[in-house]
This record gives sequence, structure tokens and C-alpha cells, in this order.
Amino acid sequence: MTKLSKTSIAIFPICLALASCAPPKSGDSASAADSADNPDTAIQITEMGSFDRPWAIEFAPGTGVLFVTEKEGSMKFIDTASGRMGTVSGVPEVDYGGQGGFGDVAFLESEASAVLENRTIYLSWVEAGEGDTRGAVVGRGMLTCGEADACAIEGLEVVWRQAPKVTGRGHYSHRITFSPDESHMFIASGDRQKLDPAQDNRNTLGTIVRLDLDGSPAAGNPFASEGGVTAEIWSTGHRNILGLDWDMQGNLWDVEHGPAGGDELNLVMRGANYGWPRRSYGNHYNGDPIADHSADDGFMKPAVHWTPVIAPGDMLFYTGDMFADWQGDALIAGLSSQALVRVTIDGEAAQEAERIDFDERIRSVAQGPDGTIWVAEDGPEGRVLRLSR
Repeated sequence: MTKLSKTSIAIFPICLALASCAPPKSGDSASAADSADNPDTAIQITEMGSFDRPWAIEFAPGTGVLFVTEKEGSMKFIDTASGRMGTVSGVPEVDYGGQGGFGDVAFLESEASAVLENRTIYLSWVEAGEGDTRGAVVGRGMLTCGEADACAIEGLEVVWRQAPKVTGRGHYSHRITFSPDESHMFIASGDRQKLDPAQDNRNTLGTIVRLDLDGSPAAGNPFASEGGVTAEIWSTGHRNILGLDWDMQGNLWDVEHGPAGGDELNLVMRGANYGWPRRSYGNHYNGDPIADHSADDGFMKPAVHWTPVIAPGDMLFYTGDMFADWQGDALIAGLSSQALVRVTIDGEAAQEAERIDFDERIRSVAQGPDGTIWVAEDGPEGRVLRLSR
């Protein structure tokens, strides 16, 4: 385990308005032994600013601009070349509370450009319903950044709603990813702590849905002929998916919270059922057992499962050159584990390889255009940190 100490973190002051910044200084944050034995692989960490409960971080393709959603309903960005921070207007009204609020942000790689003008932006958030109900939604709008410290979203409209809206404030999931060819959008839809709906295809709770980019059900979905929300479903039997990404071979994976034990990394397959709540490698929080997977249970098995849990917050597959020995590996942001968990992938098999240990809960992870790795801490003063070599 590599330990990243708070005392070795260099601070990159965030600039407001028209103030200028000096280049950041990086501190060596690997252990002394790691640095002495492997000076070329020592991890450096740089603090890039702090945010109010950051939930998602994502670079606009073709730029060094990192966008950050804050759970209570605001959105900011960092121009990572200068350190300048700005705000984004036109964001949605969110239903904040519990695990809910502002969620994910996603862009289309095909729109990569050095200019942030008229670029499609996708967002997820929690929307209130009638009778103390709520649910996740995904919206699409156009992003324009006409000033150094201000961007605006115009024409934001909801293109997908989790169905049905239910009571409670947990397990929204609402991570967004696009297929490598950008023909489809995949959205993680958590079970909302209601359990049994994850095995009922008449709703989208506890599923991953596959949509066209306008939010309509995609042709070729496994239950397309049944119509309604069932036609949106790609896979079922999920609990609370907090990471969703594609490996270098074009396969979709998810990472999700188990109950008391049994966090899972899954290879996501068309029409597959992952067993929740009938099968899990964990138990209910009150101690009641859940049957473990068995070879003949008819459900897809996780590639890796964790007890004690890592409490995943996000996931990506690393494709850069800066951490060349990690290329193709899954990097999982760990909440209770306070770590960046590295998992190696071999076809359909996976194995934990390493944990990069932090002093705080890690909510989200992103890859910079230069191969740096960025993480956001969880909580009211969550820092965004840059990892480099």
C-alpha cells in the first residue's frame, strides 16, 4: 500500500476573477522507501482547491478544464493550466439530502475542442416528486464559456427519469457513460434501498439502462419488445452502482456497494442479472444473511468482491502514459477505505493489485489529458488533488 500523507501535499492556489497564478509546486507523496527504490515511479500529489461536497469531476475533452459538481446544487470548474476557478450558471434545481443532490457530469469525446463553446453537456441529479418521493434524472444542455471565470448551460432539458419515484434518499447511483462509439448512453440506476424492485423489470430501479443520446430506449435492448421503461433496461439485479466505465477492449464494467460486505466489480453484459437482493457476498445491515452466489444460481458473478468493503465512489480505466504500468487497470475511488484501489484486468477476470492510501474519503476520480490522475475528496471541504510522476 502506498501512503499519501497530508504533510507532503503541495498547495496550488486557486485564482479568482482576473488574478494570476504561479505554476504549482508538487510534493513527493510516496513513502521514503518507494522514492529511494523507485525514484521514477514515486507519486507526487498537488492540491488544486477545495469544494463543498464535490460529487463528480470530469475534464471537458480537448481541454484542461475540469468541471466539478457540488452535491447541494452548484457547479464549478478549474482551468488547470492557470489554476483559475469559475462558476457555471444554468444548473438544475436539485433535491438535496441523504445521498441525493447534484450528481454526474459527462461530455462527448467527439466534440473535443480547445474552445468551450456550444458543447453538449449531460448532467444527473435528484428531482423531487409528489408525496415525499424523489428519483434520479439525467438532463442534456449546451455549455458555453464566454468568460475566463464563468460558463453557462443553456437549454437544459430532462431526457431520462428513474422510474418510479419512491420515498427515501439513498441509492440513486446516476453515473453516466457513453459507449466507445458514442451511439448509446448508459446510466446506472440504483435500487433506492427498496431491494426487490431490482428483480422486477417493470421498473428501472436496480438496473443499468441503455439509451440513445436523446434519452429514448435504444434498439437492441434485451427487453425492447416489452415497451415502456422495461425497454430501457440493459442489465438487472444491481444495488448501488457508483462507478461505470469501459476497459481498453471496449467492455463495460461497474463497481457497486454491497450491503454489510460484498462490494462488487462486475463485467456488465446484455440482459444479465447480477442477483441483488437474492444473492450477495454480504449480509443485511441487521445481520440477516443473504445467500452467497453459487455456480448454479443463474446469476452473473462479480469479477471481484470485497469484505471488508471498500465503499466505492467512482471508477475509471486508466489509458494514459504517465502511469504507464497502470495502463488498462481500473482505478476505484474508495470512501470508507480512504484509498484509490487499483485493479488489474485480464479478459473477464480481475484482481486487486494495490491501494493508494489517503487520509480522507475519496469520492471521484478522473484522468487528465496529460495522463495525470485527479481525485476529489468527499465532504464539505473536499479537496481536488492531482496525482503525477
